[in-house]
Amino acid sequence: MSVFVKICGLRDAECVVAAVEAGADAIGFVFAESVRKISASAAHDLSRDIPADVQRVAVMRHPSNEVWQTVCETFAPDVLQTDIEDFEALDVPAHVLSWPVVREGSEAANNDLPEVFVYEGMASGTGETVDWSRAGAMAERGRMILAGGLDAANVATAIRTSRAWGVDVSSGVESSRGKKDVELIRQFIGAVRAAENKE
Repeated sequence: MSVFVKICGLRDAECVVAAVEAGADAIGFVFAESVRKISASAAHDLSRDIPADVQRVAVMRHPSNEVWQTVCETFAPDVLQTDIEDFEALDVPAHVLSWPVVREGSEAANNDLPEVFVYEGMASGTGETVDWSRAGAMAERGRMILAGGLDAANVATAIRTSRAWGVDVSSGVESSRGKKDVELIRQFIGAVRAAENKE
């Protein structure tokens, strides 16, 4: 089983290159209020040379349609990731994939879900894990990307317990809050690939 890997909250070229070279399937840039927030133009410049098979993800939370359109036009993402209820008010072009975030314990978790969705706790980027056993029930409903509190030490257990289709990491590959670490990125992706081989 090949597990989809997204490295999120990147802000510098060295870490973008490291993530791509280590085998990340997607790179996330944060446009919501966060220590990891980046401008759309900076994200565009950082992702300009990454291979076409690595998805560039705009990570937002409750954006206005105006803000989203600016990000869409300037950054030109492959994917928009934001809370599931946000999509009702956003105009998303047909060529941009939608990854709704379903938060543990929210009403949205009981609703119909699209093919691909992100499952995480109520607060993003805080290192808070979800109940991986409960996530396992969600994984039966589509291609679930598990987020929240993952790192190289626990991701194998998280994958095994939740049966996630993909994993999403941010704080778990940082040497300090908001500061990504090249070696931690490599270790995380290595741990995911090692876990695959045990399936």
